[in-house]
Amino acid sequence: MIKISYFLTACLAIFSQLTFAQERIISIGGDVSEIIYALNAEQHLVGRDSTSTIPEKIKALPDVGYMRQLNIEGLLALKPTKVITTQVAQPAIIFEQLKSAGVSVETVPLKYTTESVLQKIRLIGNYMGKEVEAEKLATQFQQQMDAVPNSPLDVKILFVMNRAGTNQMVAGSGTVADSAIQLIGAKNAMAGSVRFTPISQEGVIAANPDVIVISKLGLEGLGSPDKLWEIAGLSHTNAGKHKRMVVVDDIAFLAFGLTIPQELQKMRQVAEQAVEK
Repeated sequence: MIKISYFLTACLAIFSQLTFAQERIISIGGDVSEIIYALNAEQHLVGRDSTSTIPEKIKALPDVGYMRQLNIEGLLALKPTKVITTQVAQPAIIFEQLKSAGVSVETVPLKYTTESVLQKIRLIGNYMGKEVEAEKLATQFQQQMDAVPNSPLDVKILFVMNRAGTNQMVAGSGTVADSAIQLIGAKNAMAGSVRFTPISQEGVIAANPDVIVISKLGLEGLGSPDKLWEIAGLSHTNAGKHKRMVVVDDIAFLAFGLTIPQELQKMRQVAEQAVEK
């Protein structure tokens, strides 16, 4: 009986592997794709969205478009058996249409906490048949987050969101930037505002941040680092007077990706320098 049990278990395991090998998966969300590659499960991918740019080799996959403007034709054209998507992908009706077409749809959370990232890693590990690898990755991520200093700092940080070089906004409470600033023990210069609000000279000067944080793509949109200090009011702040700026990776920061611990370390280091001065 024991030998039979072992035989059946082995057969089920082999059947499961063969079944999974036939999967055709589309990944929606840069954070989702990043984890799939970190788990060495990318061989099952047949497509990705335009925010999935890490690692570089993922760009060789067909692009189904921006995750908030998906269309059913582009997705079905790749003949997927499964779509793994971030919860912020849109429009929602697309995923109902995929299910009606027989495509499995798995959704992962996008929240700006360590716990949410750990949950995301484990979910994707389960969806990709990489549970053991996912546990190792989750442990590694937890250790990296634990290593980020978070003792209180009397430093105000302002996150500037730049779109197309002419439409700047600042991050208030309830944003990924606000969570990141709290995680390093600093203060959000715009904590009194909610979500992202248009930048104003009066508001920036009154907030008087000590450090400016901007994403890499946001800075590139301005044209050069010097252009940052030309944004209304920034040159009159403590940050502007000392040219104190941190450039963070877009996926790591805005999607709370796997490398967010490194971005937090960068922010903390500059924040500590602001205290010293």
